[in-house]
Amino acid sequence: MNIDKELDARGLNCPLPIIKTKKALNDLTSGQVLRVTSTDSGSVKDMEAFARQTGNELLQSAEEGGSYVFLIKKK
Repeated sequence: MNIDKELDARGLNCPLPIIKTKKALNDLTSGQVLRVTSTDSGSVKDMEAFARQTGNELLQSAEEGGSYVFLIKKK
């Protein structure tokens, strides 16, 4: 899968990972993919809710080495 932009939100607590994700998605065009890495366990539910509310597609949500990794496709 082609990743168009990466966002490192490790060490940030809610709501900062979501705020930074929203800002990063604003820089992308429709269909591009953003990879977000976070250490906030709350970001799992937050990213799911964010995708539902904004219409962006959450392609992947996974845990890798103590971090949470999300792939979000801009609507």
